[in-house]
Amino acid sequence: MTTQVCSVVPETSKSDEVVRRTANFHPSIWGDRFINYNKDELHNSLEAEEAEKLKEAVKEELLSAAGNSLHQLEIIDLIERLGVAYHFEREIEEALEYLYDRFSDQNDMEDDLYFTSLCFRLLRQHGHKVSCDVFRKFKDEEDNFKENLTDDVRGMLAFYEAAHLGIHGEEILDEAITFTTTHLKSKATSLSGLMAAQVVHALKQPLHRGVPRLEHRRFISAYEEEPSHNQTLLKFAKLDFNMVQSLHKEELAEITRWWKDLDFARKLSFARDRVVECYFWIVGVYYEPKYSLARKILTKVISMTSIIDDIYDVYGTLDELVVFTEAIDRFDKVYLFEQERGHAASAVECYTKEHGVPEEEACKVLQMEVVKAWKDINEECLKPTAVPMPLLTRILNLTRVIDVIYKDEDCYTHVGKVMKSNVASVLIHPVPI
Repeated sequence: MTTQVCSVVPETSKSDEVVRRTANFHPSIWGDRFINYNKDELHNSLEAEEAEKLKEAVKEELLSAAGNSLHQLEIIDLIERLGVAYHFEREIEEALEYLYDRFSDQNDMEDDLYFTSLCFRLLRQHGHKVSCDVFRKFKDEEDNFKENLTDDVRGMLAFYEAAHLGIHGEEILDEAITFTTTHLKSKATSLSGLMAAQVVHALKQPLHRGVPRLEHRRFISAYEEEPSHNQTLLKFAKLDFNMVQSLHKEELAEITRWWKDLDFARKLSFARDRVVECYFWIVGVYYEPKYSLARKILTKVISMTSIIDDIYDVYGTLDELVVFTEAIDRFDKVYLFEQERGHAASAVECYTKEHGVPEEEACKVLQMEVVKAWKDINEECLKPTAVPMPLLTRILNLTRVIDVIYKDEDCYTHVGKVMKSNVASVLIHPVPI
């Protein structure tokens, strides 16, 4: 795991001789790019009219697929991966309820790795507690996965994605991740087209752990390259993505105007100016149009929290912070960057000192804790849930955003190529129709 480190420079106030630290955070890379957005009402109205017709056609196709389980599963999967599932929540849930009843009877399942894996993943994604024992039929007498499975790349990829929805005690899914990862890596160089792109991306970012809106945008482009793509569904997904993106641009324009009026970039120049990245973060939590108000409120909350974090971690003196803490609880501190500023040790450093092991070993142990945490999340999302599923989905999405933004480096503090590309794909560039 790598991280970028900024130099720490003491800053002295001439008036009171107080020595302060500064992390030299780079300024916002966006300037006023998002502050003005003029919505094309006529164009949007025409798009909405066309999208509504396509939506009805997709709905009819979804309902007509009820007699063919595999086709029905594939339509649901496409609808979800293209980002338009929120239009068909009731229809999808009813279809999966029926498939769940059938899935429970293993004797009625097809002996096909792709079909079984796709069904397992979709049911688990929707909270159905299906048994992982259904995959035992793909093992040989020595309890190893059958060698001929490696010839079915589509099935292997589906199995790999399904295994990431495992919970504690499901050793067969742990084995599946190891098995599929090994063989997909070996196959990746010999593949081409959509399958090659899907395999390479999945090995880096499993679908279940990806930011939904980023995954939608990526899949729209990838699916278009598939010669046999569903033209109606693809066109609907494109129009819908652009219409939702238009709403996101409106919201971000409003938020950036609010942020500019506060003038924090000048008044609090020691802090990170990351309001655009904060909004991207929240779009990852809920992108659907009905959550517009929630996005605007939470982006403002996260932006202010980031400022408070930097007041504590960078600028404030001990005496000032004692007073400040009386009103605000201290924010948790983070990855090596914080240590360079003279703050508390990271989890990695604590582990190495406590157990007397190298940093590399500490990272491996903590990565295993991350794996366990994902299993905790997966288990809590299975029915019956302690709280409503829409709320759990926000927590799941928040975890996904953190996984993506901090995967290899702190892309929030150090806004580089990866974050710029992610923001651009979701909030700047419409999908070509």
